[in-house]
Amino acid sequence: MAEVEEAPVQPLEALTSMASSSLHQELILQHYRNSRKRGAIESPDLEGCGTNPVCGDEIRLQLQLDGDRIVTARFQGHGCSISQAAASMMAQLIEGLTLADAATLHERFVQLLRGDRAAASDALLGDLRALAGVARFPARTRCALVPWDALVSAKEVTR
Repeated sequence: MAEVEEAPVQPLEALTSMASSSLHQELILQHYRNSRKRGAIESPDLEGCGTNPVCGDEIRLQLQLDGDRIVTARFQGHGCSISQAAASMMAQLIEGLTLADAATLHERFVQLLRGDRAAASDALLGDLRALAGVARFPARTRCALVPWDALVSAKEVTR
């Protein structure tokens, strides 16, 4: 009788990592297919654009403020699933934050994209944590940063 080779047993960490990766991919696709906060604000207080010519990503971000607090955030644009999902996630998270707090969130997100393990478990990043895997693909990190470029651009424009 021929001997049957057994499939190698995957360590628990590998299985957990694969399941987590699959869930993150699903969350990214959900934000891409059913973007939150997509649309326009009739009279925005701030507006900025971010682009990634390599991938063709373009995001226009509009903000309605109460003092320096972001009351409403909306975005429009086109591009790859990473840029569009990142815009949806970012717009959802920055509503209610001050501009300074949004800048802090931006810094933390950059740390996540640089592979910072602590950032990957930071609850303040919310759904953005699903983009942690992008750190393994430097060309794609640019896509994830396009909406943040739009935020920086909006803050640089004087009202």
